[in-house]
Amino acid sequence: MSSDKRLFLFNFLRGAAAILLALLVATVFIFLSSKQPLTSLKYLLLGPVISFKSTGAVFNTTSFLTLLAAMIPTIFSGLAVCVMFSANQFNLAGEGVIMLGAFVGGLLGIYLKLNTGLHQVVCVLVAAVVGGLIMLIPALLKVKLGASEMVTSLMLNYVIMFVILHFLNFTFADRSKGATQSFPFQATAKIPEIVANGTKLTWGLVIALVFVVIIALFMYRTKWGYAIRMIGINQAFAQYSGIQVGAIIVLSQVVGGILAGMGGSIEMLGRYNTFIWRELPGYGWLGITIAILAKNNPIFVPVAALFIAYLDKGCQLMAINSDVPFEMIDIIQASIFLFFAAEQFLAKYRQRIVVRIAQRDLALQEAAAGQEGSKS
Repeated sequence: MSSDKRLFLFNFLRGAAAILLALLVATVFIFLSSKQPLTSLKYLLLGPVISFKSTGAVFNTTSFLTLLAAMIPTIFSGLAVCVMFSANQFNLAGEGVIMLGAFVGGLLGIYLKLNTGLHQVVCVLVAAVVGGLIMLIPALLKVKLGASEMVTSLMLNYVIMFVILHFLNFTFADRSKGATQSFPFQATAKIPEIVANGTKLTWGLVIALVFVVIIALFMYRTKWGYAIRMIGINQAFAQYSGIQVGAIIVLSQVVGGILAGMGGSIEMLGRYNTFIWRELPGYGWLGITIAILAKNNPIFVPVAALFIAYLDKGCQLMAINSDVPFEMIDIIQASIFLFFAAEQFLAKYRQRIVVRIAQRDLALQEAAAGQEGSKS
């Protein structure tokens, strides 16, 4: 087995071990806090795809499709965070930019008059562009003034939210409704469903998977992606080797903004009929968890997004059907963070693999040198 494959297998097994340990921690808490722990675990681990009836357990197709629908915005937010984190830029504004993309896409879906097909594309593209432009704020503050992108982006989320709420309340609200919401989106702007069964599984999932491939190619097959990853590994070396560090930092955050804005608009136009968000939706925070699970590799983002969607649904069902609160998901996510972020978790095994690879390569080099010497 090649060295790359061995390290890939180790990282995969390390991630699986972290998830299993996190679930084990959750199991301990469930047994400590629940009077019916086995029922709680049944709904947590199997409930998202299994229906429990008097006749037995059966696979629930509708529930599975609902899980796939829940992945759509988190795939985009996970990809956005992957790109920015790969450049060692801890930009947290994806949460606000998703909300902004949903708001911009929704307004265009209400007031812009276009034909079906073109209308959806324009709404999503404009939302993506606006997301990229907004993400210039923390990026330029970092490059030009040296301001922490973590602080500026975190505060930017709430600036975006309150600006949106201002315009929603005083300019774009439908006063005929009992709750604060916009006017309905036009049918030409709606993202169509793949399966019309109420699961809200739209073609946005296909678009998200296409962008998984695009971002993977961008990160691993282009000079810009290489520069982003090089800055994340060693910024000083990247600058010494001639990479325009400032420009690449801005690029990484703008790409993240484009993806977040796109994800917000697709989610809004696919799942809702009017803009009704009155607080940050939470998809940006989930994107951070997904990026950590995926180790900043875009290819693994859909798998991580499916796991988080499954876990979220399982905790919901557990809270409904047992005496364990929904907040258990916070304990599980915190445990996953702990094991993934712990640099020493299984570090000895990784060191052994690296040493074995180095010894094997050295032996091969010595054998090749010996063959050359005998020939001469």
